[in-house]
Amino acid sequence: MIYLLTTVHVIVCVFLVIVVLLQSGKAADLAGAFGGMGSQTVFGPRGSATVLSKATTIAAALFMVTSLTLSIMSTRAGKAGGTSTILDKAKKTATPAKGGAPAAVPQPGQSVPIQVTPEVGGQKLPTQTVPAPVIPDPRTKQQQQQQEQKKQ
Repeated sequence: MIYLLTTVHVIVCVFLVIVVLLQSGKAADLAGAFGGMGSQTVFGPRGSATVLSKATTIAAALFMVTSLTLSIMSTRAGKAGGTSTILDKAKKTATPAKGGAPAAVPQPGQSVPIQVTPEVGGQKLPTQTVPAPVIPDPRTKQQQQQQEQKKQ
């Protein structure tokens, strides 16, 4: 449904642009600048509505209706979970998978499991999980020392 409505919207947009560009200005004559009657109008300066002006009015109304409808449909689709933003994706990856507790950040001195694939003599051995120690970042230690000195 949204594809059909988008197609109609694009067609109406192109039609509206063409119809507006085909129209001539209301006061295109030199006499129109001084309040005189234009040479192209029959019933005075305001004149009757031409076919192009009626087509412009109809196309503008259709443009507004399709714009509002597409906006409402996309808003409702977003609430239903059909589309997600970058922030929604970040929240999903940040939430823990098991137990509901946030994943603990490993501290220096602890170990974390990593998977390695050893290679001996050009042959790959099966993948193994081994503990790897967490080494403190020297920059972080320097920053902590600087903050402690500022506090004193």
